[in-house]
Amino acid sequence: MLVRTRDGAGLYAEERGSGDPLLLLAGQSSSHLMWGAVIDRLAERHRVLVFDYRGTGRSESPEEGYSTPGFAADAVAVLDAFDVPRAHVYGFSMGGRVAQWVAIDHPDRVGALVLGATTPGDRHGVPRPDWANALLATPDDKAGMDAMMFTPAWLDGRAERPGVCQDWRVGTPPLTQARHYEASQAHDAWDRLPSITAPTLIIHGSDDPTNVPENALLLAERIPGSTVHIIDGARHGYWEEFSDEAERVVLGFLDRHALHRRSQAVGAVDRERGDTGAG
Repeated sequence: MLVRTRDGAGLYAEERGSGDPLLLLAGQSSSHLMWGAVIDRLAERHRVLVFDYRGTGRSESPEEGYSTPGFAADAVAVLDAFDVPRAHVYGFSMGGRVAQWVAIDHPDRVGALVLGATTPGDRHGVPRPDWANALLATPDDKAGMDAMMFTPAWLDGRAERPGVCQDWRVGTPPLTQARHYEASQAHDAWDRLPSITAPTLIIHGSDDPTNVPENALLLAERIPGSTVHIIDGARHGYWEEFSDEAERVVLGFLDRHALHRRSQAVGAVDRERGDTGAG
């Protein structure tokens, strides 16, 4: 499906499964293929919506609109195109930054929020090592990028693992990579994070050099009522290498905040407020 955004850009999007809607937001410069077999596993219990960011995968490459709030508006356009009034939102890395803006700017569209391996932005976040920044700025060193993502033992058999995508960027051009890097680096939601009302899970690898895990604790301090789950031994690519643990934690969290139950609770509060006002 081709989704038209507010500024006319065409974004490739698709859906799988049934149940409470769940929007997945991939990492920097990555198409939806980044999620690999995780999409189908989540789709066993949810109606999973995915799309390719502008400039990636099968989406168009407009000149403008490359910012985390802009990507968040694109995500809402995808929800609109699939006629989804509210969805759980799960963002990884840059996708976690985008997810923050979805929850901040469009609170009525978000059920539960999952922020994976992300940060509040460089202005207040704990910085990554210089060598990791260099790799992300010019990500041509595949071996170096893989080493940031996964442990050596897991990488040894990665090419033979079923359902693991070997090329998340599917040919994303250097210009788009630069635009995504700049968008991710410019992210700063610090002052607005306390306004997030969605139940929030923050999940992170303990050995992540790309977005160091101290950022998970910073996010938890800023987002009211949020919870943190640290996956021991995981680097940045926790969602693939430690998929069993990650999916168990994420699905359990989403189950506890099922949309139909939350809608009933919101409706009950609204009715109570109405009754009080009438009296």
